[in-house]
Amino acid sequence: MGARSGEAFLKGLRARKREVWLGDERVDDVTEHPALAGAAATLASVFDCQLEYADDCLMPDPETGEPINVSHMIPRSKEDLQRRHRGLVRIAEVTVGLMGRTPDYMNVTFAGFAGERQAWLGPEGRNEEGVANLAAFQHQLAREDICLTHTIVHPTVDRVADQSFANNPVPLHKVADTENGIVVRGARILSTLAPFADEIAVYPGLPLAADATPPYALSFSIPMDAPGLIFLCRDSASTPGTNLFDRPLSSRFDEQDAFVIFDDVEVPRERIFIDGDLDVYNSVMGPTAWWPNIMQQTTLRALTKLEFAYGLASRMAEAVNDVSPATLEMLGEILGYMEVTRSSVLLAMEHSYDRGEGVWFPDARPLHPMRAILATWFPRVNDILLTIGSHNLLAAPSRAMLDDARLRPLIDEFLHGTEGVAAEDRAALYRLAWDFVGSNLGARNELYERNYLASAKTNRTLGHLVYADRTRPYALVESMLAAGRP
Repeated sequence: MGARSGEAFLKGLRARKREVWLGDERVDDVTEHPALAGAAATLASVFDCQLEYADDCLMPDPETGEPINVSHMIPRSKEDLQRRHRGLVRIAEVTVGLMGRTPDYMNVTFAGFAGERQAWLGPEGRNEEGVANLAAFQHQLAREDICLTHTIVHPTVDRVADQSFANNPVPLHKVADTENGIVVRGARILSTLAPFADEIAVYPGLPLAADATPPYALSFSIPMDAPGLIFLCRDSASTPGTNLFDRPLSSRFDEQDAFVIFDDVEVPRERIFIDGDLDVYNSVMGPTAWWPNIMQQTTLRALTKLEFAYGLASRMAEAVNDVSPATLEMLGEILGYMEVTRSSVLLAMEHSYDRGEGVWFPDARPLHPMRAILATWFPRVNDILLTIGSHNLLAAPSRAMLDDARLRPLIDEFLHGTEGVAAEDRAALYRLAWDFVGSNLGARNELYERNYLASAKTNRTLGHLVYADRTRPYALVESMLAAGRP
């Protein structure tokens, strides 16, 4: 089938009657529900984008020749990474980086898994069936242009007791084997994009606790309409029924997050990637090439969002002729975040290398620190936007006010900007900024960025303990110590 259109994506959503709960109701059609329709339409535009910018976003399937998204690519050269870079930027631009789980995220993830199968084989290569299933699924994901989500975190019940997996009924675990697969029960969080996905994947987030038993070591993918699969969505941050002037972002970009319950769900044998192998589960997400591979996508998405934030902050300052030293410094601060982010992804691509078996992945060194840094930079950017916007964020007339014949002349007289900035243009700018940082969507997105790829604290610790190459730093220290030795 190859790359799908937005219309085909929406048709697929309507065909799958998954159990999605939002507020006090079970949603029958996510493409029509007022709180979900805007995001569904946006995701449809993501699929249309790949067709509109086919030269950047599509590539021929290596085996069938069908056009597939470049995010499914298993890179074989630096040029492949550069090509994927262009396609990933196009996709991020559709939502100015506000949707963190557009389908390209999971596409790159599974292309990375398939490109580094050795990590999934485990000791003595005993997970051959799981690796074969994973490779087959990655092919299906690309050729059917499946919109995939995931869930990798165990629910928090008791921060002390949660460290134990001894007979813990809450985390997802296997309860039975069947003729055709396995039955799983338990829960996981958070499944971002759940209402709009075709399938959901389960794979390791972090290693399991020391007392974990094989039933908890699972990885698989299943359709969203699998019997017993239930999605409980958080309160919507969308603003249904509003126009794009009043809510330009929250009317379109709430990708949703869901608590996932597996109520005795049967997983077909051919969709199981890890079945009770603790060694594979605990090592597959370690210091492998998957991290820098997916970080190309996440860093480009973050860069796009930083570019948008920089443009937004600059335009707000210009609208009221704010050239104060404090504001200029804050604008320069965002610019610095933006350019360091750009440099990291370009440097990782420039220093990319053959990981083995001809698979070419980005250099990890510039990218791993971004996982911690971005979690602190995005909240700081929001703070800068609130500071520059100040009270003007709360003095932005609505579309209805601007369209009122009596109010419009007064608004034009008293709420215009500097240097010919019209009142309507000023209102549009500040409403956009408020939707970005002050609305329900803005609050959700800040929380999301703080924990996007685990917390800054976690990633700093992992960077030092797992990923740091201290060869040169130690050599420099030793050179000075050696100078003082007899």
